[in-house]
Amino acid sequence: MSRFGLQPLWLPIFALISFTAITWPVWQWLWSEWLSNQYYSHGLLILPLSLYLGLQRFRNDPGLVYQPGKGSLAGVSLLAAGLLLYLWFLQQSAYYLAAFAMIPMLAGIVWAVAGSAVVRRLIFPISYLVWMVPLPFLDRITLPLALFTGYCSGVLVQWLGLDVTIVGNSVTLPNADLVIGAQCSGVNSLITLLALLVLVAYVLEGRWGARLWLVLSAIPLAIAGNIVRVATLLFVARAWGAEIGFTFYHDYSGPLFFLCVLALIVPLKRWLGFAGLRAEVL
Repeated sequence: MSRFGLQPLWLPIFALISFTAITWPVWQWLWSEWLSNQYYSHGLLILPLSLYLGLQRFRNDPGLVYQPGKGSLAGVSLLAAGLLLYLWFLQQSAYYLAAFAMIPMLAGIVWAVAGSAVVRRLIFPISYLVWMVPLPFLDRITLPLALFTGYCSGVLVQWLGLDVTIVGNSVTLPNADLVIGAQCSGVNSLITLLALLVLVAYVLEGRWGARLWLVLSAIPLAIAGNIVRVATLLFVARAWGAEIGFTFYHDYSGPLFFLCVLALIVPLKRWLGFAGLRAEVL
């Protein structure tokens, strides 16, 4: 006998509509951030990806179906805790914390309506939503990372024979004076690459240790790729002038180097011993 008795089919629909209505202010904030925050433009893709992964779990697991009456009181408790946190953070205008609180709310709804078997199989698609939430403190690490990138890029180009002087974030070439700003920190590539490699680690068949190493590899890959990119930018600025380097090459080299870093994932996953895609995500 179910703890809730017979649950009509409209219950999950009503729960989803209620969740959307209550959290609508934060969804509006998230949409605005995705369109304007350079570090989280990938946030537009996270929700569709999570929905796809959740649907694939249902599609590839015949036993994973919604059965009225399979809900759990533990899910109600999780939903209540998440809702209280959400309302508190929303009242404080801490939208990013309210967005994080929406995730246990959603997990609580699934758990309360569909039961523990369903929520266990959907734990990754639900948890993956954390990558859609912009963090407000990223600006604090952009300048230190930009300084580190500028120094390493300067050492690299000096080793390659380019006449360059670096003091702080100021770069002096024979024909130009440049400043390594926050846009050269590579934080946007780092956040996007972390979100991507978490997804790749999930969809590939492999050991947990290998998955962890794959995700952690995003940090050196993103930093090294950005250092090489800035180094090549200095060569372009020396050869064709600062205007070409910072108006043309700067804008178009970012996606190119990101694709080059992505290409390194193929040999890396082989080295870590990953097999093909997991059956439940095909």
